[in-house]
Amino acid sequence: MSAAPTKYPCPACPYRKDTPSGVWEAEEYDKLPAYDNDTMSQPFGAFYCHLQVGRLCSGWVGCHDMSESLGLRMAASHGHLSEADLDVVFDYRSPVELFESGAAAAEHGKRGHQHTRPGRAPGHRQAHRPTGEEEAWTLRP
Repeated sequence: MSAAPTKYPCPACPYRKDTPSGVWEAEEYDKLPAYDNDTMSQPFGAFYCHLQVGRLCSGWVGCHDMSESLGLRMAASHGHLSEADLDVVFDYRSPVELFESGAAAAEHGKRGHQHTRPGRAPGHRQAHRPTGEEEAWTLRP
């Protein structure tokens, strides 16, 4: 199975400008700004899609400079990405508008958490982490 990003970021991707805020738990948005740091200050892990298990997040790939990504380098050095996957990553251009940084995506996403009960945004669907029987993240009301 390929770990390359898909052509389009998922409809609920936190990096998409057209994804409503508050779809994900606040803790998920908190992960995004660290990928804006200088290479050696970034997380060691690549950012994988919440909905398509085993694939790099298309929004993450499209938002950040992958030539400066520590997580991508670590994934490649551990054999989690093929040369074909890396070719797709370095050629990737998102066909939808993405935030200019992880910090901007996180700020937008967490906006939906203000003045609501913890982890819920009114009128938005909430991301649901898979259990053992489920294969991918889903969205639930």
